Amino acid sequence: MSTQGNALHVLEQVVAAGPGVTAKEISTALRLPPATTYRLLNLLVAEEYLVRLPDLRGFALGRRAARLSLSQVPEPCAAARAVVTALRHRVRWGVHLAAYTGGRLTLTDPDPDHPPTDGTLLARHPHASSLGKLLLADQSTRRAGAHDLRHLTEHTITDTARLSHELAAVSDTGVASQLGELRLDRGCLAVAIRNPATSVLVAGLALCAPPDRIQKLGTELLPVLRDHADQLTPLLS
Repeated sequence: MSTQGNALHVLEQVVAAGPGVTAKEISTALRLPPATTYRLLNLLVAEEYLVRLPDLRGFALGRRAARLSLSQVPEPCAAARAVVTALRHRVRWGVHLAAYTGGRLTLTDPDPDHPPTDGTLLARHPHASSLGKLLLADQSTRRAGAHDLRHLTEHTITDTARLSHELAAVSDTGVASQLGELRLDRGCLAVAIRNPATSVLVAGLALCAPPDRIQKLGTELLPVLRDHADQLTPLLS
């Protein structure tokens, strides 16, 4: 792979991971030697495609990258928002809709009454959220072995083999969950929404509540979540 090719992969990884991604995370995700990764990052910073964040903990897109035509995430249509609102009225907890445009998780209809975890945090640590697990299960190149499994709570799964086993189940069922892995006071249950013609993962619908409620009612809530995801399928594809 040429220097230019590797530099583009690094740029693409920063877009996918979001602001604050570290050199170590990029090196791990792309399986590049640390020295090569640092050299490419310095090159991209010098050319203003990337910037170092003020706290020196990571990188973000720079001025020149902002000029590039990056994928835009369309807002859900009114009919799709109506389906999500109906589910919010039916259950008492947070309901969030996410899109996976360009291989990145983006919240497109977060619940205003039950604000979700910051979207940047979700995008950077997909192994700890149900919506992130749907994405990882769909992208073999970004599965557990190629991602930084950061320990966010005492319940975060950081064992590669254990997470890979869970992602295999998520891939088979289209259902993902987490119980206090991102925040100790939150659990989530999410279902995948795929384009019926291409089977491409386009969105995820998640229900979030205290972990004990998700654990006790997960089976009961799943049919309700699936029903609303089915209603969203033709509206988001």
